[in-house]
Amino acid sequence: MLTVHHLNQSRSKRVLWLLEELGMAYQRVDHQRDANSRLAPASLKAIHPLGKAPVIVDGDITLCESGAVLEYILDQAGDSALRPARGSADYYRYLEWSHFAEGSLALPVITSLLLTMESRSGTQPLDGYIGKEKQVDFSYIEATLTSRPYFAGDNFTAADIMMAVMLEFAANLGLLADYPHTLAYLKTMQQRPAYQTAAQIG
Repeated sequence: MLTVHHLNQSRSKRVLWLLEELGMAYQRVDHQRDANSRLAPASLKAIHPLGKAPVIVDGDITLCESGAVLEYILDQAGDSALRPARGSADYYRYLEWSHFAEGSLALPVITSLLLTMESRSGTQPLDGYIGKEKQVDFSYIEATLTSRPYFAGDNFTAADIMMAVMLEFAANLGLLADYPHTLAYLKTMQQRPAYQTAAQIG
């Protein structure tokens, strides 16, 4: 059976959410961040050299990186509405947004989070760059969600799981105040039963 090594307050919520959407059996091993440093514990490094979450173990397969983990799980699930048909327009939108969540959006969101953890005075060189990235990324997201209900098209997919968790981090930092369609989308995602189960257990 697939094992999910879950870290509290982390992207591994994505993995639990997908598994709950699919109704797939799994077992969960919980790891807790250090209360002071907020870093992952050494127990995760015993599972994968990076010492990060999410990590899954399935037989001889050990994987980290949430995008790769979600693709692996979808492969095990077989045909699923949570991944559009390969070659379709929705499939390539699905790929774009699945990669965008970590390839573009994670940088300004996680940097904004890290900057709240240190004492700073005045404007710093990084501020202008991160400000530009937030404006570009969130404007693109807002425009997309103005034109369609989900990132890949008319149907909920695993790309929404990838994006919604990062948008949740952004909302908690107050970064979505000027983006009403994005906030409404996030509220809809958080009302899904599988999301609520993942949030409760994770």
